[in-house]
Amino acid sequence: MDEKVAVIGAGGKMGKWVSDYLSKKKYDVVGYDIDNPTPKSVTQGKSLISSILHVDCVILATPTKKTPEIIRLIAKEMKRGATLVDISSQKSKTSISLGKIPNKITPICIHPMFGPGVKNIKNRNIISVPIKDGKKELEIAKSLFPEANFVTIDSKEHDKKIALILGLPHLVNLIFANVLSKDEKIILTEKMSGTTFKVQKILAESILTESPELIETIISNPDIRMVAEGFWKDFGNMLTYAQEGKTEEILKYVNTCKDNLSKNTDISNSYKKLTAISKLINK
Repeated sequence: MDEKVAVIGAGGKMGKWVSDYLSKKKYDVVGYDIDNPTPKSVTQGKSLISSILHVDCVILATPTKKTPEIIRLIAKEMKRGATLVDISSQKSKTSISLGKIPNKITPICIHPMFGPGVKNIKNRNIISVPIKDGKKELEIAKSLFPEANFVTIDSKEHDKKIALILGLPHLVNLIFANVLSKDEKIILTEKMSGTTFKVQKILAESILTESPELIETIISNPDIRMVAEGFWKDFGNMLTYAQEGKTEEILKYVNTCKDNLSKNTDISNSYKKLTAISKLINK
């Protein structure tokens, strides 16, 4: 394939994944990263501007908070007909910046819903946020990642959903991990533990393998406040019910939750999946 792609932030975990993925797809990849070494599979970019001047596509695997400014810096310098792809985890600000780039550049606003440990993206989800011409932008995104499933949603709704999908789990597991870190008898705890604890512990620990900057960005999503406040209210109520012996209140809460979830989820199948995960953990 003759198309030339620049990956900015190619030395980060997701940047490396994108660089390697596109290299295997036979794209000519230029990688640039101001902080980290880029993968050996790509051509080393000498500077930000020189990396993006003559390429057909620029993919920004940069920290979310820095991405809008980088978009402003490079958009005018990119060649006519090129595409500018943002893969950050929040879209409210990046989508505005993409909407302001010159018409000679096609903006692509996507969010891969998988991490850099994924080897095969078949049936993995990628969220597409329309900027100017949603249909055209989606077609280009699919050409870059043809094996993935695409879900289209606007930027505001994206950030609201991501607050629940990523924000709350990261927040809860970060605090859970902190509680574990203070357990002076963690080895005994692990010896005593069952399936639920083991799976939860692995999930909490895996989140800590992400960069602190990424974790901070995810839990700082403004839309997480409403989700987290609801969680905190219920957490407090359930703790109070348990300590005050309000059995009926707890049973009512559990049954209501079960009934509501069962409308869209096969709970029994979820337990089977947990058992399957447990078998992998215990191998």
